[in-house]
Amino acid sequence: MSPITHVTKRSGAIVPFNPDRIMNAIYRAAVAVGGRDRDRARWLTEQVVAILEENMPPGHIPHIEEIQDAVEKVLIENGHATVAKAYILYRDEQNRRRRAAADKAAHPSDNIPWAKIWGSLDWAVSHHVHTIAAFNERVNRGEFPQIVHESESAYEEDVTTAANFIIQRRDALKMVLVSGPSSSGKTTTTNKLAQRLAREGLKFVTLNVDNYFFDLEMHPKDEFGDYDFETPQALDLELINEHLRRLSAGERVVIPFYDFKTGKRHLNRTPMQLAANEILLIDSLHGLYPPMTAGVADEMKFKLYLEPLLQMKGPAGYVRWTDLRLIRRMLRDSVHRAYNPQQTLEHWHYVRASEMRHIIPYHGTADFIINSAMPYELALYRARLYEQFVEWEALYQDDPLREDAYKRAARVRAMLQVVIPMADETAVPPDSVLREFIGG
Repeated sequence: MSPITHVTKRSGAIVPFNPDRIMNAIYRAAVAVGGRDRDRARWLTEQVVAILEENMPPGHIPHIEEIQDAVEKVLIENGHATVAKAYILYRDEQNRRRRAAADKAAHPSDNIPWAKIWGSLDWAVSHHVHTIAAFNERVNRGEFPQIVHESESAYEEDVTTAANFIIQRRDALKMVLVSGPSSSGKTTTTNKLAQRLAREGLKFVTLNVDNYFFDLEMHPKDEFGDYDFETPQALDLELINEHLRRLSAGERVVIPFYDFKTGKRHLNRTPMQLAANEILLIDSLHGLYPPMTAGVADEMKFKLYLEPLLQMKGPAGYVRWTDLRLIRRMLRDSVHRAYNPQQTLEHWHYVRASEMRHIIPYHGTADFIINSAMPYELALYRARLYEQFVEWEALYQDDPLREDAYKRAARVRAMLQVVIPMADETAVPPDSVLREFIGG
């Protein structure tokens, strides 16, 4: 047994030492550059622990930075320069993000679509839903169905605008990419977009990039056994790019099939070839991630980005879009993926880390942005999940290993606490983007 028993986190909290955390970090860095040798990652971890034990004075509790320094040293000394570079870059990126969080008031984030935000805020103010208090006032006046209608109309107008832009470029396009972070409403929006374009005579062929997942056993996972399948490296990007390039050139390809029950991918299952008047329609988290479509000319792609850009202020500040999507995914996963809401909360740090690195930074490359937020959705979530957030906040309060889950649970609980609940969901249209998450 290692003499190292505990580690000091950046927050100052002292937590039990777990070598699996080191191994998973090394393996994740290897996956980022195309490596998938878990046994090698385990061997390198043993070298890291040996160095720490050799250089550590008796009774010393190593800081997380000391451990990361040792990881860099072992990777470089064992000839893994490329993996070391990925690890160093990720570490530096995390440090810059922490510094930026402390200084964000002075430096506006590049990850915010400011022009779209201004329009969304102007709409919210004019419809008296720019604060939770204002929203509650309208609900108390019996205007909930009217808020639903206004919100749905604004979203539908965005979808129609996107469809019109696509129609204008129909002669050159070979694919439409519907992208955005988890639970932003891509599936519903893709369906609505296809319906509008079909009325204009455009024919679409859908490509499900989930079939390009590597086998589940090849994905990184943490000490809790939770797989990190949110990263684009969980997909065979090289094969996706090759198939998209060939399809856009009119060639025939045979796409794989991914069996989610077994976690296995089967190659060469389904033939696909685009006719002269057909366009690929792709709904993907990582549709804007450059390596996915690097071989396809920009003029052949229309890139659409979705985000619930809610502009509503509560007692502690504006409602965070990531919190909306967290709740949406909790509801969807509990129905469609046998994943209970607590598991979704515990997994969300993976979701957020990947989207901050691989999805949100590319929103500026999109041809159009759709706001999929529904100001009324908070009232539905207040009725459905508020009590559980109260329980999660208490559960994680003193658990340093679940610090992220605690912070999110506490923030969402405080936000939902001041919202008037709405248990009656009959006013929500059956084809609403929210039906993707609440059902019905």
